[in-house]
Amino acid sequence: MAPAAAGPHSLPPLPYAATANEPFIDAQTMQIHHDLHHQAYVTGLNNALKDHGQLAALPLHELLSKLNEVPESIRTAVRNNGGGHANHSMFWQVMGGPNAVPTGELDAAMTRDLGGFNKMRTDFMAAGAGRFGSGWVFVTVARDGKLALTTRPNQDTPLFEGERVLFGNDVWEHAYYLKYQNRRPEYLVNWWNVVNWNKVAERYAAAKAGTLTL
Repeated sequence: MAPAAAGPHSLPPLPYAATANEPFIDAQTMQIHHDLHHQAYVTGLNNALKDHGQLAALPLHELLSKLNEVPESIRTAVRNNGGGHANHSMFWQVMGGPNAVPTGELDAAMTRDLGGFNKMRTDFMAAGAGRFGSGWVFVTVARDGKLALTTRPNQDTPLFEGERVLFGNDVWEHAYYLKYQNRRPEYLVNWWNVVNWNKVAERYAAAKAGTLTL
């Protein structure tokens, strides 16, 4: 792996072993996805910001929410690489869990806003399968705890609009191709087996407290 570019942003370590999501997501995919793809976004973002000290000093979520203020010469690089860095930083956090279901306030919010866990899961998978090309499917969370389902192309993120992501799934082919090839719907089904609902519940509480960033 090429050395990381110096800069304010860095690759967060996986919070579990690369094998933790087996057999649903294979260790080789996890390693390539984290160590190479995510690192490339971090490197690209640091390279884009190297001559822009004020922007480089901003926390990532603030930088992305001010994308229209970023100089046009680096805006696309910040959009693509900053979005990729934010999306993947969230993605690693919400996996590595046992096969379980949401409970408590989180489950109640899904019932209130998304028709319940089973309907949310069905709609989430349909949205992910229907995202043309590469992109993401997200559940966002407002400060008042309200949930919404949305998708974005490429490495775009709701952070661009100042929104917060509760959890999301990566539907770029690099997230699943080694194991699933072109069978994205199968990957979307199996992904629920590794969602860490305890971590998602922590993110939900943080969003309501105004402390959730990425």
